[in-house]
This record gives sequence, structure tokens and C-alpha cells, in this order.
Amino acid sequence: MKWIEQARRLQELPPYIFSEINAIKADAQKRGISLLSLAIGDPDQPTPEAIVRKLQEAMANPENHVYSPYEGTMAFKLAVADWVKERFNVTVNPETEVMALIGSKEGIAHFPLAFVNPGDKCLYPSPGYPIFQTAISLAGGIPIPVPHRVENGFIPDLHELESLLVLHKPKYLLINFPCNPTSAVVNREFLTELVFLVRKYQTILVSDNAYSEMYYAEEDKPLSILEIPGAMDVAIEFQSFSKTFNMTGWRIAYAIGNAKLVAGLLRAKTNIDSGPLLAVQEASIYALKNGKVLCEPIRDIYRKRRKIILEGLDKLGIKYLYPKATFFIWAEVPGSESSMEFTKRLIEKEGLVVTPGIGFGKEGDKYFRLALTVPDDSLESAIERLGRAIHK
Repeated sequence: MKWIEQARRLQELPPYIFSEINAIKADAQKRGISLLSLAIGDPDQPTPEAIVRKLQEAMANPENHVYSPYEGTMAFKLAVADWVKERFNVTVNPETEVMALIGSKEGIAHFPLAFVNPGDKCLYPSPGYPIFQTAISLAGGIPIPVPHRVENGFIPDLHELESLLVLHKPKYLLINFPCNPTSAVVNREFLTELVFLVRKYQTILVSDNAYSEMYYAEEDKPLSILEIPGAMDVAIEFQSFSKTFNMTGWRIAYAIGNAKLVAGLLRAKTNIDSGPLLAVQEASIYALKNGKVLCEPIRDIYRKRRKIILEGLDKLGIKYLYPKATFFIWAEVPGSESSMEFTKRLIEKEGLVVTPGIGFGKEGDKYFRLALTVPDDSLESAIERLGRAIHK
């Protein structure tokens, strides 16, 4: 029926390029091509068995079969506060500066509903995770990209960023380090200057830190924005269990930071959904209390996989940003093709699925993303297929 149509807010969203990739994949499968996908950041390894057992025990308790408090249980928030203190040496008040989320994506999507009025401008990274832009648009805001360019190591130029702050007077600036898709990381000096700028121009700072535990060397451990003096006055940070503990399907995360920002997000959330499953929170407490033991074996798997892919890319002469964190490889498209043309050809000719950089913003168009979320032999096969494709 022609009178049934989607709201303008959906119609005005940019094209979702991944739906086009799915169509290309479906066509290739119809033609009998066997697909190997390195396109999805979803760990292939199971959640650690000890966490699963805790969930099973918690699910057997009828007291966990009811609604959770919207903000999460006090036990969960206390465990988060203890983890944040131990990992980042940051003190947060579990009553007012911590809240549970049904995945960090949920929190990022709801945040502009709490603080963005129609017509407000907000800054987001490009290339960057698509929800950063669409959440602003769906809240009636105007998304303004902050370019992350190769010549600057895919981190913002602070002088350019200051110009954007002056020009647009944004409601908030969103950052994502370690970054999806590029894997870029930043140091304490950069974050210190960033906090200075947002305080100077009275801009909220939103930090997506979902990959904080996906690092490869102790000296490269990612920072929390809340480690920086003055950040607690202006910042909120999202952290997740998904990548840290192979818990993507469990939908559990948390927000920490300025009490007013947490309260605003909670107010939006209470009008939309509920708190995470109580049993999941209970199992997540166990995960946090045993994080050091549980995380290292996961990191070790990705260290080996990173070595396989990087050695393969080196042999093929494909340039990439050396990843110090995340399980992504951000590589340059060889030749003159766009990232979408290259991706389409890889699927149609070799059955290899990667993510085109254009899907993360125009600054990503000459790049593609590989995810280390498949077994070693699949990574070796991916390099073989990639080699055949670029030498044809």
C-alpha cells in the first residue's frame, strides 16, 4: 500500500552500504561460490566457560527472573567501579556515575535523545562506526564528520578539530579509540589536549572505549578518557563486555562518567527499555572480578592471528595501519579501485568478504577492513584468495 511509508528520519539516513554487500554475497552464493568472511567483528571463540557456568547458576535462581533496575543492580555497578579503579586508576561513584547498558551500541544510540535538540550539531569520527552518525540524525541533530586521515595516522588533527568546535559549536564530540574500523590509538598527550579543547568550548565529550582490552602489548594498553584531569566534568565513556570477554550476544555494557550525563542517559533509557537480564549482570560481575585471568588467553589468540595476516599482507605488498589494538586490520586498497569496487570483485571472483572503507565514511574509501574473528587456517586461505585477486 503506497500510503504506508517509513518516517522521513529513516528515509533521510545515508544508504546502508552493508545491505548492498549482503545482496552481492547472496548472488555469489546462488552461483555456487563458497564464501569466506572477514567482514564481521563478532568473535568466533566462545565465552569463557567459567562465565557461562556463572550464568547457568544465576539463571536457575528465580530471583533473577524479574525486571532489573533500569540502571543495573548495585552489585553490578560496584563491580564496575572496582574494575575501573583497578584497570584505569579512576574512581567513580557507583550510585551516580555508573549505569548498566544492553550493549554499548544501545547507550550510544540513546545518548543524543537525552542531550541533543533538533538542529543541534554533533561531531563524530570519519571513518567511524555507522551508529555514531545515525544516532545523531535520528535524534534530530546534525552530524558533522571529523576527518581522520592517513597522513595523521587516522587520528584527528587537533588544529582542524578546534576549528570545527569554533565553527559548529557542537553539543558533543564523540571519539572512539581504539578505533573501529582503523584500529588507531591515541596517547595521553592527545587526550589531555582534547579535554582542554572541549572544556574551552563547552562541549560534551563522548568516548566509545569498547576495545579497551583488545590490545597486544602491555605498553600499549589503551587509556580511559576519565584518566585525564578535568574529564569527569565533561565526559561520559562507554565500555563493553562484548569484545573483552567474547560476549557479543549477551548484550551487556556500561557507561561511566559525569553524573549529569549518566543521569540524562538513564532518563532516556527508562522511557525506552529496561536493564540487562539480572543473570547476565551476575555473570558479568564474575567476569570483571577475574578479568586479568580471562582476558589474556583471548588476547593471545589475536596476537597469533595478527601475525598471520600482517605477514601475508607484507608478502602481497599491501599497506596497512599497524594495529596496536582491536581485532581489525585497516588496509589500503591496491590499485585504483574504490573500496566498494574492490570488495565486490573479491566476493564475486574469490568469495572473500571484507568490509569496504566507504561504509565508515568518505575518508575510508581507499581502504578495507579485515576482522581477525576466524580460525588461523581461514586467515591463511583469505591471504591466498586476496593474492589471487590482486594479481589477476
